[in-house]
Amino acid sequence: MKPIDLDGLFDEKLAQYMEENKGKYTERQWENLIPALYRKFGDTYVAKIKATPREYYAAMSDEELTQTFAAHLAERIPVPDFLCSELEGRDCTEALIPLLSEEDAETVSYVINLIGADERAFPAYFSVLTSDSSDGDVREAAAEKLKEKADAAKEEALRFYREGRAEEYMLEILSRVKGRDEEVFRILLDAFLAEGEKAVRAGYLASYGDERALPYLLRRIEDRSIGFVEFQELKYAIEALGGEYDEPRDFSGDKDYLKIEDVSSRQGFGKLPRR
Repeated sequence: MKPIDLDGLFDEKLAQYMEENKGKYTERQWENLIPALYRKFGDTYVAKIKATPREYYAAMSDEELTQTFAAHLAERIPVPDFLCSELEGRDCTEALIPLLSEEDAETVSYVINLIGADERAFPAYFSVLTSDSSDGDVREAAAEKLKEKADAAKEEALRFYREGRAEEYMLEILSRVKGRDEEVFRILLDAFLAEGEKAVRAGYLASYGDERALPYLLRRIEDRSIGFVEFQELKYAIEALGGEYDEPRDFSGDKDYLKIEDVSSRQGFGKLPRR
């Protein structure tokens, strides 16, 4: 059955209401009024569905609700807030998880936002991260949810890192682990010391919060060949771990510094400090 475009029905009613009340409200007042009208619409009887929008979705089973949600996305029909609210108000995670294997990036992103950091979805989130076919934004969304409960995701992140799969994402997740773990610390430190994104990986050490990383960060920041962006990341990481670095440095010839200074100047923030 084709999903009902309730938002489209609301728009029709809204257009009629706005025509009937033309000139009665300012543009700002309409902006405040429309959300209230939409909420009221949720409790308004709609002949096409023989119920109010809230009643319509409340009467569905978890599977029917999930199938209706998927059909909205598949047919590019706007998903009503009332449908999302009903999904969020129930424990529909098990019914939603299969949708995480869909090829459509919009569907997967929507489902990730609905499920949130529910640990039952973590295996599917890791599948998203380690799949070469996954959309970049979808991977970012999955990583964010895993980071919210990094301690629960730690063992799987360690396993995938050891296997060399989606390593940067695994480092990002491991950097949010709160429980102290020697293997996690060594992995984050070794990744920083290896060739690669040292600026980003300095941030991982800062997030993890183990002050034993300080000597390595201080040694790296002394390198006069590093650029402005890496210097700033290192300085932030050092300060986050309770250290400090105040040696004067001149980045006036650094292309990234000049680019950032130009943008800052055009936006009225003045010149950047050169160190």
